[in-house]
Amino acid sequence: MTRLNATKSGARTALDEMSPDGSFKRVDAAWRNKISKEPGSMFPPDKNRYHLYVAYACPWAHRTLMTRAIKGLEDVISVTVVMPVWQKTKPDDPNDSHNGWIFADKTSGKVLKNPAGLGGPFPSSYPQNEEDPFYNAKSIREIYEMAGDKDGKYTVPILFDKWSQTIVSNESSEIIQMLNSEFDEYATSPDIDLEPKDLREAMQSVDSWIYPNLNNGVYRCGFAQTQEAYDVAIDELTAAFDRVEDILSRQRFIAGDQFTLSDIRLFVTLLRFDEVYVVYFKTNTRSVANSSVLLNYCRDIYQMTRVAETVDMHQIKEHYFCSHPDLNKLSIVPRGPNFERMLKERHNRDDLGIKRTKISVSDDEKSPPPSEASVLSSI
Repeated sequence: MTRLNATKSGARTALDEMSPDGSFKRVDAAWRNKISKEPGSMFPPDKNRYHLYVAYACPWAHRTLMTRAIKGLEDVISVTVVMPVWQKTKPDDPNDSHNGWIFADKTSGKVLKNPAGLGGPFPSSYPQNEEDPFYNAKSIREIYEMAGDKDGKYTVPILFDKWSQTIVSNESSEIIQMLNSEFDEYATSPDIDLEPKDLREAMQSVDSWIYPNLNNGVYRCGFAQTQEAYDVAIDELTAAFDRVEDILSRQRFIAGDQFTLSDIRLFVTLLRFDEVYVVYFKTNTRSVANSSVLLNYCRDIYQMTRVAETVDMHQIKEHYFCSHPDLNKLSIVPRGPNFERMLKERHNRDDLGIKRTKISVSDDEKSPPPSEASVLSSI
């Protein structure tokens, strides 16, 4: 049973989803409609009808940004990127303590602190973050409330229908499936299939244990409120990390010989692992940089065309280390190992002799083989 520690208004965040034993139990997304080409669909695919609200920081939202980029849907589905550091979503209501995602403020020049009024200073806008383009909303919470949300958890990503002015879905695993399959007539890369029929069973198999033990496992470690809950979570995470490493030592991608949605789901967690989770969520039994297999796997994916432009490590770190005063009161951001620099080194995954799928690396993303010294210094 999950205990929901919501605010008086009913608003909550993932940090409020705890079990009586102190373990974190994520509650499923509430908006689960589908975009479909089937006749009579309430949400048929169309160009310029749908919009994504995302955060560079959020791994669930990052899934959708990667899928959109790889499929070539940038001119089909528009995007707004919110600011990384959570703020009060009802700042004028002293009785509402909810903190969450806010939109950029391009005009005020206001300097921000963390939700407890400490840390920073943080700007009210970065060049790559935007104001809400449709309703002048100040927070993601306002988008949910405008759509009549009754759940009270205001997350990204949101797949939004601009025509009917409502939320289609806020479940990332289902959004990326829709982006992969339902917009091919508009996509610039329609031949890329990230969920091929012959690999679906294998994808479902790996997803079934990677999600609870790695994707969500890092949160189970970081949000645990008892030693016992943490010990269970870190043991399961460590075993899953080793299992992933073993699989990828024998095949190029996690579900087989082709890059799939399952790799996107795994990559966004591994990308954040050393810079954030090892420190912030206490997942320090393992390190991606210390695994030649997983570091080169991440390099392989990062160097695929259009993937690197979906990565913003500054906003990833600023969100995690500065949005939760209960975990990091003064919002000090650790320097870190510069993991993204490591990803720009040449990978060795071609040595497995397995096809990369149809996704290519552009000439300007190719790099020469690293020297031994540079490899050692990056680990």
